[in-house]
Amino acid sequence: MLRIEGPRKRLCDGVNRRQFIEVGALSAFGISLPGVLRAALDSRGKVDSHRSVILIWQHGGPSQLDTFDMKPDAPSEIRGPYQQINSSLPGLPICELMPYHAKVMDKTTVIRSYSHGNGDHWAAAHWMLTGRIGANGSDRVPRDPSMGAVASYLLGARKSGVPSTVNINDGGFGFHGAAYLGVNHNPFRVGEFSYGNEAGRLPSGSDRSFKMTDGLTADRLTDRVSLLKQFDRIRQDADRATFDSFDDINLRAQEMLLSGRAREAFDLSKEDQKTREWYGPGWGEQALLARRLVEAGVRFVSLNTGYFDDHGNIKGALDDKLVRHDRATGVLIQDLANRGMLDDDVLVVTAGEFGRTPKINKNAGRDHWPQAQSILFAGGGYRHGQVIGSTNDKAEHPTSDPVAPVDFCAIIYHALGLKPDHLILDLSNRPTHLLPGGKVPQQML
Repeated sequence: MLRIEGPRKRLCDGVNRRQFIEVGALSAFGISLPGVLRAALDSRGKVDSHRSVILIWQHGGPSQLDTFDMKPDAPSEIRGPYQQINSSLPGLPICELMPYHAKVMDKTTVIRSYSHGNGDHWAAAHWMLTGRIGANGSDRVPRDPSMGAVASYLLGARKSGVPSTVNINDGGFGFHGAAYLGVNHNPFRVGEFSYGNEAGRLPSGSDRSFKMTDGLTADRLTDRVSLLKQFDRIRQDADRATFDSFDDINLRAQEMLLSGRAREAFDLSKEDQKTREWYGPGWGEQALLARRLVEAGVRFVSLNTGYFDDHGNIKGALDDKLVRHDRATGVLIQDLANRGMLDDDVLVVTAGEFGRTPKINKNAGRDHWPQAQSILFAGGGYRHGQVIGSTNDKAEHPTSDPVAPVDFCAIIYHALGLKPDHLILDLSNRPTHLLPGGKVPQQML
């Protein structure tokens, strides 16, 4: 069972506080998972979609020149420290540190011409993850809901008994959250990864919510649910209008706990040992968890890998983390393909908030460069085995088919059956479009 521990505090009855709240604030008279359960209620069923998304977010900004847009004929200070290798997609050589990607590139679309104009980590990430300019490095409060939160609000989970959206390794970055849609649509959290600042930490449930506390069995939980229903009937007779809204939430809380589907998905010990070894530890294990979650019916999973903000010694940094990212992502794509899930059931995306400077700096690193970036898509019902767009000889800016943040979001929404002009209600209860524009590149359709 994948489990992330935290500080412990004993209650007076000997039950530790963390155990007490693990089943979503289980009380003597019933259960109540966090408000995130409303994610499955507010606007479910407006769009019929069978697809899930796994977004692998490379916070900090990965280098296009050291991944998918290598310039082997450029001077050394441009081309960087790595050689390129051939991939399964003819005409698309990639970095030598990415052999797992190389095996699956024929199943992907690489967009080399992604570009925008904001070099602030927070502003650029908010733009990409929500489709709108909002927070920045000085004001890190999210203004708009993330794509995962919107999917939760409009679609809910694909199957009952699991959360709509899950985030792995959000250490306080926060733009995977729901903003004005409410904490109900924040993702369930798994794991922690600190970026050195806790601003933006999401108030939401975690995978521990699905674990039975010590001494609590399904039979005992059923007894408490039965008692809860008796109290509910009393409350409803007293004030039907007030308590009607609680019924569905309680029902889904009970289903999550009693069905065991969520608990089963989080339990990696159920997975074949050879598969676990294939994925590897760390991010690989978490990519495997992402696959199990979408199999169980979770609509949107975000896995944060990183930190890719390599202003110094980029080779020393990428020799470690790009290798780990390569294995996690490449194996995930191949595994989904082997299981028949990639073509139409799951969209896999890898991206960060911007690219890196073409010229290596005096500290042997690369700085922020929003003018050009490479992003990858696999599955999701799209046409693949192609490269879209190009950059100049230094990977400084697009020379064909530029793609913007609203287009990035439109691609993800389209895979979920959503359109930029679908409506949600903003903080003032006014209808607003999901995106202020955006289109899917014709080559992918």
